[in-house]
Order: sequence, then structure tokens, then C-alpha cells
Amino acid sequence: MLGLRTTIYKVGDINTAKKWYSDAFQSKPYFDKAFYVGFNIAGYELGLQPEEEPTTNKAESVINYWGVEDIEGEFNRFLELGATMHEKPTNVGGALVVASIKDPWGNIIGLIYNPDFKL
Repeated sequence: MLGLRTTIYKVGDINTAKKWYSDAFQSKPYFDKAFYVGFNIAGYELGLQPEEEPTTNKAESVINYWGVEDIEGEFNRFLELGATMHEKPTNVGGALVVASIKDPWGNIIGLIYNPDFKL
């Protein structure tokens, strides 16, 4: 195993989602086609794919957490951009704090503050 490479979010409107994710992750896509939009987020791939049948009713069995320095600030910034709260910032032991939001298409985006994790 080489580690996580790509997280893909399925969206009903890829053009609206491209703008939303550009604002949310403060990054422009490096790959931009109708079938896939790809962002490089600190060396990790965030991908958007259009859904054949758009739905906001998504499975909640897996959460990918994106590392942040200021979890409260980022959590609130995502909410200001139109995300909805999934799980408020919660200390899960030591200095680790996790939170999650749902994007406008119902995808869960996890946020984590973990000062002990090093690449």
C-alpha cells in the first residue's frame, strides 16, 4: 500500500460543484472536463464526478478527513459557503479534533486537526 491518493465526490451539477469546491478548498482544478474535475490539495487528489441520477441522499459509512490547522475556523468557513453541519468539532483524544460537514450535494467532508501526523 502506498497510502491514500484520491477522494472522489459525486455531484449533481459539476459546474456549480467546481466553483463551490474551488472556494471551499481555496484551489483551482488542474483537470477540468465534463466527466471529471480534479484538484491537487497538498499532494492529494480531490475529484468531482457527475452523477447520472443526482441525489443528496448519500451513504455515511466512510469519511475522509482533510487536515487543517484551525478546525473551528475551517468548519465555520465551510458552513458560510453553504455546507451543513454533520458533526461539530469534537476532541477525540489528546490534541486530535475532528469535525464533518455535508456539501450542497450531500457528500460528507471530514476535517481533522492532528498535530502529531507527519507525512
